[in-house]
Amino acid sequence: PICAKDISDDLMKEFAFLSGGRGKDNAWIITFPDNSRFNEVPEEILTKVLTYLTSVPSQHESDSKFILILDRRLDTWTSVKMTLQKIAASFPGSLHLVMVLRPTGFFQRTFTDIGFRFSQEDFLLKLPVVMLSSVSDLLTYIDEKQLTPEFGGTLEYCHSEWVIFRTAIESFALTVKEIAQMLQSFGTELAETELPDDMYSIERILALRTERYYQLKEDITAVKKEGNLLLSNLEEPDSSECSEDQHRERPGDWETVNRLLGQLREMETAFDGFWEKHQLKMEQYLQLLKFEQSFQEVKNAIEFLMGQQAEVPDTGDSVSQVKQRLKDLGHLDGMAQDLIGKAQVVILHGHQLAANHHYALNLICQQCNELRHHSDVLSDEIKRKHARLQKTLDLHTRLQQALQCCDEGAYLLANQQMDKCQSKEGAQKALQDIERFLESSSPYLNYDPQALHYDFESVLTSELKCQIQSVQAKLENVRSMFENRQSCFKKLLDKHVRPVQLVAPRPENPPRSKSPLFSPKHELDVICCTFTYSLIATMVVNWFTIYFGLVYPHWFLVVSFETYENNALLCFFLYFSHVINELIETERVYVEELFTVLTGYRAEMDNPAMVLLMPPVLRNRKDILFGNMPEIYDFHNKVFLHSLEGCLGAPERVGFCFLDRREDFQMYEKYCQNKPRSESLWRQCSESTFFQECQRKLEHKLGLDSYLLKPVQRLTKYQLLLKELLKYSTSCDGVQELQEALVAMLDLLKSVNDSMHQISITGYDGDLSELGKVLMQGSFSVWTGHRKGPTKMKDLARFKPMQRHLFLYEKALVFCKKREDHGDGYDKTSSYSFKHFLKMNAVGITENVKGDHRKFEIWYSGREEVYVVQAQTVDLKMAWLNEIRKILFKQQE
Repeated sequence: PICAKDISDDLMKEFAFLSGGRGKDNAWIITFPDNSRFNEVPEEILTKVLTYLTSVPSQHESDSKFILILDRRLDTWTSVKMTLQKIAASFPGSLHLVMVLRPTGFFQRTFTDIGFRFSQEDFLLKLPVVMLSSVSDLLTYIDEKQLTPEFGGTLEYCHSEWVIFRTAIESFALTVKEIAQMLQSFGTELAETELPDDMYSIERILALRTERYYQLKEDITAVKKEGNLLLSNLEEPDSSECSEDQHRERPGDWETVNRLLGQLREMETAFDGFWEKHQLKMEQYLQLLKFEQSFQEVKNAIEFLMGQQAEVPDTGDSVSQVKQRLKDLGHLDGMAQDLIGKAQVVILHGHQLAANHHYALNLICQQCNELRHHSDVLSDEIKRKHARLQKTLDLHTRLQQALQCCDEGAYLLANQQMDKCQSKEGAQKALQDIERFLESSSPYLNYDPQALHYDFESVLTSELKCQIQSVQAKLENVRSMFENRQSCFKKLLDKHVRPVQLVAPRPENPPRSKSPLFSPKHELDVICCTFTYSLIATMVVNWFTIYFGLVYPHWFLVVSFETYENNALLCFFLYFSHVINELIETERVYVEELFTVLTGYRAEMDNPAMVLLMPPVLRNRKDILFGNMPEIYDFHNKVFLHSLEGCLGAPERVGFCFLDRREDFQMYEKYCQNKPRSESLWRQCSESTFFQECQRKLEHKLGLDSYLLKPVQRLTKYQLLLKELLKYSTSCDGVQELQEALVAMLDLLKSVNDSMHQISITGYDGDLSELGKVLMQGSFSVWTGHRKGPTKMKDLARFKPMQRHLFLYEKALVFCKKREDHGDGYDKTSSYSFKHFLKMNAVGITENVKGDHRKFEIWYSGREEVYVVQAQTVDLKMAWLNEIRKILFKQQE
């Protein structure tokens, strides 16, 4: 469609205009004012102008009719004729009537009358033309109120203002259309855009859309303001006084603007409603994301805590073990309570969302119920496990009290001065002491195993049942010993018996505190008793039953049998049992030390409050400083310590404990290989405030470096303990396994030592791990020789051998030169400069070389290269030859 803006220049020429007036038949009046240049207007422009003028009323009425008034009073008949012809050819609308004010000049009026009379039939075929002589004739057809002043009418009309208003109205209509399109586009975008899953992106999108919404609102407000201003300018000042006909006959500009404003208001209302729903949905979607994120975090934490508590057994083999598990469970319970509190907050949030009629109401309620269920299960499981452990602790406490009673009873019997019991008074007093002890210890000595089984049936395991049986057996033996002693004293009261002499412990050897490692060199407090052979034999069996495999007091009863062998037998049992207990106790101390290092130092490196105290070189390097210590701690705490504690009642199982876990001990090789890097990092940071603060919190007397050495020390201590056990296990069950365990630990130490040397090899281009495992390493004197090729003078003159450090791998023999780096103390290290290597699949050996039994020969590729190697000892030479032979035999197989 043609717009006023497009033809504004042609409209301003005013050769035709639409004044807004109407004829008696309600046809719109288009006026062609007197214009001498009308016939010069191109037909194309005339067509556009007339098309636009006829389109204005057509926007409000579908069947608009038009009356044309041609003012040609100052024109000629020729011009009038041409004008009518042009209008007939160009007028696009429904033409009702053409009224021509004919020329007023005498001659022109005459020519017009004559010309029109001859041409009337032609015009009538195309146009209904009425020739008017004057304005008064015009008033007979059209009311004066519908005519402009130049035709004697009263209708006010300003063409330039009309063009301006039409341009403004059409511009306003176009703006309203553009606003509608923007709202439509924005609504489509809101409805069709897929939303991301992360909260940050959702919040960002919501913020951007809200900003765009308010921008559109500002645009709508500005357009409304523009329309209201335009509407006020279109309204006449005395519009309230106009008649209904005047309102009806007024041009439709005001109605157009008012209608557009109405449409704009409707669009704004609909848009506000749509945005309100969309914003609510977005906010609820964001709330749902936050709720689900919180739900998932708490649910994962509860499941993790369920896994943690599941790893805590609900029973234990000793008081200390059960207490530790209760402590661990209490720590988990504290974490669980905090977590359940967080779960309650999440559930409360979910209920608030549900109360606000969230669109995902069913999902939220389902997840709240799920979270409540998980919380209840976790709480109930911890309570159940705590009750079982507490009951197990009560059982162990009773058993421990019974064992303590056994110790006290045995101590009482051993310390009765038998020389004073020879008299009737002495025997009577000793008998009274026994009776008082039996009376005070009656609740413990007279435990009913059936009652124990009944009271603790819910927590009894096969191990606990065995312990109850073991304690019951010990109680029966002690009761038997008291009965024998009572019988003895009663006989002394009746008749004279063979005297019993008691030798008290030597005063110069007071009771010793428990040492970290028992050794036969430790002094024993010895009580020697002389009884009849049958009574002595009974006491040996009783003492062995009571103390075998238990932690007992620092005094031991050694009975003087008629034969030396029986006395030695008891000593063996006592030594063997004590070494086992020292192995277990030191293992517990070792695990506790690792735990304090990991929590007091390693975990603090992730503590934000301690980061400022750390030197920059230490940050993000805890894996270098501590190596795989967490892996070592987990192995000993969860596996190896429990295996050793199971040997209290079965000492023959000690060797199996080490053999079953020999592969796990390989983790120490990784720790030792990292040790040089750890020590280097420690030396750079040892004086830092961070380590000082950690040491102060832990109340350690020694620095961290001492504790980083603990795994290496513990590894060497195992073989010492195993050797100690083997001393007193020459004819017992499990000796073969003990011997194999000792060999395995010694092999591990050797492997660790070899790998420590291997990591110091420099200059090798390939990957040493491709050569297989390091089997042996050591320093040798080496002479070289060649069968082929010219002999070099330096080879003939080499009376002094080369000093080489050899590494024997599964696939190669590597020759290196040992180099000492300069430095003091920790900084002094050795490295091995790679020289060459021989592939084992082309190596041969000659075991004996003339001149020295320590020498042997290694030749390569059919003796193309020959190396004479001299070991430091013959035994070392044989060890290397045996290992090389094993490799060669494997290759043949």
